Amino acid sequence: MLAGLSPGAPAWAAGSELRRISLVPEATRTEVVLELSAPARHRFFILENPRRAVVDLRAVRFAAGGRAPAGEGLATSVRIGPQANGDLRVVVELPRGTPARLRQPGGERAARLVIELGAPAPAPSSTTAAADAAPAAAGRTANVAVRAAHAPAENGREIVVAIDAGHGGPDPGAIGRAGTYEKTVVLDIARELAARINREPGMRAVLTRDGDYFLTLRQRMNRARAAKADMFVSVHADAVRDPGVSGGSVYVLSEKGATDEQSRWLAERENAADLKGGVSLDDKDRMLASVLLDLSQSASISASMQAAERVLRAMGRVSEVRKPAVQQAGFVVLKSPDIPSMLVETAFISNPGDEQMLRREDRRRALAEAIFRGVHSYFGTHPPEGTRFANERKSPPVAAARIDR
Repeated sequence: MLAGLSPGAPAWAAGSELRRISLVPEATRTEVVLELSAPARHRFFILENPRRAVVDLRAVRFAAGGRAPAGEGLATSVRIGPQANGDLRVVVELPRGTPARLRQPGGERAARLVIELGAPAPAPSSTTAAADAAPAAAGRTANVAVRAAHAPAENGREIVVAIDAGHGGPDPGAIGRAGTYEKTVVLDIARELAARINREPGMRAVLTRDGDYFLTLRQRMNRARAAKADMFVSVHADAVRDPGVSGGSVYVLSEKGATDEQSRWLAERENAADLKGGVSLDDKDRMLASVLLDLSQSASISASMQAAERVLRAMGRVSEVRKPAVQQAGFVVLKSPDIPSMLVETAFISNPGDEQMLRREDRRRALAEAIFRGVHSYFGTHPPEGTRFANERKSPPVAAARIDR
């Protein structure tokens, strides 16, 4: 639909700038806030398969150095791109069936647009309406928590999978002989995987990055924790000096890596976030905190291994795998003590055949589908409590017995 353009509308500023996009996620809704330097003509519409909310901003440019935030809440990804006609397009991908609407707090003269996803906001009082008309508070960033911790009473929630495309920005990762950048192909695979997950009822994907920018390894972990992820999947493309080495592999955290991370958490437990399930470390003595961390980390590695085995088997059906067993290493991105995590090396970009395979869209899609099948298979038999998957598998005792095996 077109935004209202009445005869008395204000004169639109030429060369308006989109200064910032912020995500404000809540339990059942998410706001995508577009902050402009001046009011601009705009057009809002919805696209399907996958479902996307789209805003075209007339004659608007994106602020220098600006970037789209990583997907959070109901906004599974955010993309920004200039159009041939001089417009700037903002695309927000969202789960299938999610309601979306555009509003302009403060009316046509306001330089702020809000895309509302999910349940509508409650009717504002005169006080909150005035506050809503004001620009977003200075200093707000896109890196906010996606939702409250999963409470035991919460029923029918989606399983959240955090997908991490390795490298990015000034860090290209490995570079193939034909000039293929690891950071580029793994982002494509991560997006394909996220889209596939979001098409599956009861599952939702969160991308740690959905653009060509750099994140530290800890930032990637923290984004998964902020999303309350049930699983973390980091996507990479391996490289070695020998161009004859080929095939994919899957890694989970090693015991030494787990021990190192446990020591780090114990040293910083006063500032550490709660473990999943609301277990805090800051009020526990060192011995009890160590036991809690050890139990959480052990359960996480066990779940990681089971899920990774399924992913590896599924990958072996669509491409060559380097080693038939899941490997273990101390990768930092795998060290969340309470989130099952795996690192998928999709292929050896240093191998000419693997590099050509990674350059093909259909092969990247096949790899993403294989990773999805492995993750989906794991949650099909190990559904987290309170999820739609768990609810659908409760009932007959025979089904429950199968799940326990």
